[in-house]
Amino acid sequence: MGSASLIALTIAAIVFAAGGILTARLLVKGSDNPQKGQAYECGIPTAGSPWNQFNIGYYLFALIFLIFDVELIFLYPWAVVVKKMGLVALAEIIVFLYILFMGLLYAHKKGALKWM
Repeated sequence: MGSASLIALTIAAIVFAAGGILTARLLVKGSDNPQKGQAYECGIPTAGSPWNQFNIGYYLFALIFLIFDVELIFLYPWAVVVKKMGLVALAEIIVFLYILFMGLLYAHKKGALKWM
């Protein structure tokens, strides 16, 4: 298993992806309905332009959620090796959580956690 396997897998992925797209183009009849280009929002017809500006707070809240969600990904490998590493792992995770907590305090201080 070397580079030949990687090349074969890459070629197979390209063939399967292109095959699916080609099959869809050949078998599915397209439609020129103008409603297909409209934004769909829970079955409610759109009112006005879909290019409305949203409150920046939504984006900040989502980014903070994403940061702490990714933090959990880093906690799993630590939990696997914590017994083997001992106090070194404990010290590292305390520093890691301290940095994250300081980021949370900074976001709270700047008002990024206020919903509206």
